[in-house]
Amino acid sequence: MSWGPYGAEERFRAAWESVRVARPVEYGLFTFGESELPYFVVEDAARPGETVEITRGEVKVTRPMIITPQSDHPAFEGFFDDPETEGVASFLLSRTAAFSQLKLENIPGAPELVSDSQEEAVSRLNRRLDSEDEDRVAILTAPHGLARLAVLRYAAERIMQSAPGNIQELRERGFFPEL
Repeated sequence: MSWGPYGAEERFRAAWESVRVARPVEYGLFTFGESELPYFVVEDAARPGETVEITRGEVKVTRPMIITPQSDHPAFEGFFDDPETEGVASFLLSRTAAFSQLKLENIPGAPELVSDSQEEAVSRLNRRLDSEDEDRVAILTAPHGLARLAVLRYAAERIMQSAPGNIQELRERGFFPEL
């Protein structure tokens, strides 16, 4: 993804809105240490009639055991091909306390090509995960070329939804005063 010198934030937001979480999970992230977020991402075909790509992977979200002033911005591994895109994402996501100090590592598996449409592939994966009683694996969808951004959005949403519970745990352990 090349954003060019102008309008990078707007183009990033438009791409961000084009990806979605088709099967969310409800588990929170650990307050300290590492959390794993397994997923399937279904990337639409480049052109109508071509194959859809399904990739199974995992995001590892690592929170530091010791917080230092030097590591106040998030680190991303395996999400971006170019530093400019990573810079835009880091800038936008680091504006919230939920992302400070985090390390996010995307570990995608080998893609599988299927002749289904994106909707059919999602439906098939949903049936499979339901039959396995699997409730910790998300299904994500993305236009062609935006699979990694879908994974980043999924991880970001899990982080944001976990933040209130993580802050409450820190309060209970005496790290933050009650308000």
